[in-house]
Order: sequence, then structure tokens, then C-alpha cells
Amino acid sequence: MPDGAVALRCRGLVKRYGSVVAVNGLDLEVPGGECFGLLGPNGAGKTTTVEICEGLTQADAGEVLVLGETWHGDGLALRARLGVQLQETKFPEKLKVSEVIALFRSFYPRGRSVDETLALVQLQEKRDAYVKGLSGGQKQRLSLACALVGDPELLFLDEPTTGLDPQSRLSTWGIVEALKARGRTVLLTTHYMEEAARLCDRVAIVDHGKLIALGTPRELIASLGAEHVIEFAVEDAAATLPEEALRALPSVEGVAREEGRFRLTVREVHRTVPALLAALAERGTSASQLTTHHATLEDVFVALTGRTLRDA
Repeated sequence: MPDGAVALRCRGLVKRYGSVVAVNGLDLEVPGGECFGLLGPNGAGKTTTVEICEGLTQADAGEVLVLGETWHGDGLALRARLGVQLQETKFPEKLKVSEVIALFRSFYPRGRSVDETLALVQLQEKRDAYVKGLSGGQKQRLSLACALVGDPELLFLDEPTTGLDPQSRLSTWGIVEALKARGRTVLLTTHYMEEAARLCDRVAIVDHGKLIALGTPRELIASLGAEHVIEFAVEDAAATLPEEALRALPSVEGVAREEGRFRLTVREVHRTVPALLAALAERGTSASQLTTHHATLEDVFVALTGRTLRDA
């Protein structure tokens, strides 16, 4: 598929489970050669959306176009062009690692060799190990190997680095970056903001099955109107500043509160912090906790929904 041509398009996607609307009129478009991130809390509809795109779940309404085709019949020709890593994959425990990869390789008309795929996910030393003897992180890498063995044009990765050690996570990031360099398309769901910021050309934030923000990581963070975040809690909750007083502090662009903690989006930390501490002192209290950091995609989500991505 030419770079920039549409690799994946969803229009008006709807999926219900009884009275629960998992996906609610979702529109997405992913050009070829892009790494597209789908972010949101558990229950936001990310996995359901991905499974519809993968042809594993049928939508109740809307349309999906994958690599220029719709899902119809057995979809074998289209599946041969895709790689899929599910959030959780169960392999036969009495098979060896090399046997699992060879099995998945047999599903594709073209692709990588078993040895090449083992090297790609750094499982060479586990070639003859049985699945039942693998650690959780090794099983996750085996799942990724099975998604890559067909050399897919479009790769679906549903939280691919969950459970991986830092070295394996960096290795997975390198794999995705190499795929992008070859013009392959990746749809990625993740809870790791650093992962999304590093890998994704664009990010869609979804909540309650709806798209609530879309853009490059830099654009989404810039939408906060400030580059820094101050989080704090106070010794005496009854003596804390009201929201209007916090908004009046120097350089403050936004205020959010969650479970007794405040989050201020600010332009200049060095102006806001002294004013904040002085205002608290005037009310006879002080900060029991205070941290600052550069604004991230997590802060974008908090600004949009009022809660953190991890805990939502």
C-alpha cells in the first residue's frame, strides 16, 4: 500500500453488549505507513474497536475498510496481509517455541523464517523451550513473534509491552520503529504514555466508546495551553484554596481535582509555586505533597475527562 493511502477507515462504528454501548459512533482514519495510537481507560472501547477492525467481532452499525477491503466471507486473503497481537494469547503448553512460530508461519503465503522471527523478538535461546516453561514476558514476546511472522502490511498491537521488562520493551519499540521505516502501518493500544509519545505519529483518545481527542502527541499536549503540571495535596483539606482562587494564581491555565489532590496546568512553574505556597500559608495550611513535571498525554486525558488514564 502506498505511503499515505488509507490503510484503515472506520465510519460510525457502533457495538453494543446488551445495554452497554462499547463503541458509540466512532470515526477513525489511519494512513499507510503511520503508527496510530488508541488510548483510553479500561472499558473505553479500545479492544472492541480493534477486534472489529481485525474481523474478530462484527459491528452493530457502521463500516470498516481495511487495506482497501471490507470483511466478507472467510476473509482469508485479507487476514494474510495482517498481523495481530491480542491483549492475551493462549498457546498450547506442550509445544516448543519454534513449533508455535512455525505453525503461525504456515498460515501465511509469505513471511519471515522461524529463525529470523526468533531473532527479531530475542527468543533465540528459547527456541526449543516448551511454552509452559516461559515467563509472562517471554510469552508476550512469543505472541508478538506470531504477529510478525507473516511480515504484515498492517499490524495490530493491543497493549504489546504489558508485562515486559524494560529491555524487552525497548526492543519492541525498536521493532515497531523498523516496521514504520519500511512503510508498514501499525495500530497500537497502550497504557504507557511514554510508549505512545515515542512511537505514535498520531493518537486518538477514546472514552465511553467515543473519540474525544485526535492529533499528534505534540499537538495534544500543546492543547493544554501550558507545558508544566503541578500536583499537590494539603495538610488540612478544610483549609484548601477554592478552585477560583487556584485559577487566579500566576501562570495557571487549568485546574483539576481528584481524590484530594489538585492538578494545575501552568506556563511557568517558578511563578506559580511560590504564589501557591503563600496562598496556602495565608489559610493556615501547607502542602503535604507537591510535585512538578512536564505535561504529558496523561495530563491531556485528565484535562478532558477529570480522571487519570491508569485509574479510570
